[in-house]
Amino acid sequence: MKKTSLIISCLLCLTAAPVSAEKLNLKLDKLGISGLSSGGFMANQFHLAHSDWVDKVGIISAGPYYCAQNSIKTALEQCVSKSTNNTAINLHLQANLYAQEKKIASLDNLKNSKVWLLWGTKDQKIHADVTQALYQQYLQWVEPTNIKFINDQPFAHHFPTLDVGSKCDESISPFLGNCNYDAAGEMLGFLYPKLANRVDKPQGKLVEFDQQALGGEQAKSLADKGYVYIPPSCEQGEACSVHVNFHGCQQNEQSVGLKNVQGNGINHWADSNHLVVLYPQTKNSMFLPLNPQGCWDWWGYTGESYATKDGEQIQAVKNIVNSLANKLDLRK
Repeated sequence: MKKTSLIISCLLCLTAAPVSAEKLNLKLDKLGISGLSSGGFMANQFHLAHSDWVDKVGIISAGPYYCAQNSIKTALEQCVSKSTNNTAINLHLQANLYAQEKKIASLDNLKNSKVWLLWGTKDQKIHADVTQALYQQYLQWVEPTNIKFINDQPFAHHFPTLDVGSKCDESISPFLGNCNYDAAGEMLGFLYPKLANRVDKPQGKLVEFDQQALGGEQAKSLADKGYVYIPPSCEQGEACSVHVNFHGCQQNEQSVGLKNVQGNGINHWADSNHLVVLYPQTKNSMFLPLNPQGCWDWWGYTGESYATKDGEQIQAVKNIVNSLANKLDLRK
């Protein structure tokens, strides 16, 4: 009798232990995205390309849609440390044209999107007018109450955090700022309703995956490896949403290892809010397409369709997101 009770007790212990699901159970009807610098430009491009899918976006230190106009010269002259001048009307017309040609989703979808923007007063990389132009551009399409623009904080060009990174007024690798400011929490709190409190230490799993396999032919300008953070509840089969975070230039894994992926603070909120966080990665290249700093393509180095549904990197990331549920084996 005692032996039988012991066997039953052990079986109950085994069944009570958390068990990883074979596949992720993802809610992919809507998508949240965010990004810093070139990753911010990419987040904006991805948002407009797929506004029928993406309904929340957080952007740090970036400029308006199609700011570079398929030209690195224009990008440097009007979209970085210098003002965008009088290009706003042309950029708006280009977005309308792309929408009419169905190269991006209908701009009407943007009305109810949630948009969170941040620019620091110590930012010497992106001019204040550049991010202001992004804000003004979104105001043309998005309900004003759905936009939050923070531009009065003394941050340099980086992702501000509570306690990780360099001094807050410095912009140095890995481009995380120790500012006693949780940009991840401020952003996610605005984008996601009823956000649960952050955890002190993420308990989930950071999974490396093959971007070429999941991204397809369009992923050729991306690194071989990408990363996805999976909270314990998501690993065990609970239905979870997906948030994509695009790194900035010189902030990819090839340049800074996993410092950005593990240090920007998003994972602290993912655990308690059932968010699977995708961290796609670019690669540094000294050959064509030339991309020595590992930036996301916001000026056309992968081709003239870079800011549309047909853009290689936009297609690749979309392919990766849609592949996570079926092709990412959690038991490996």
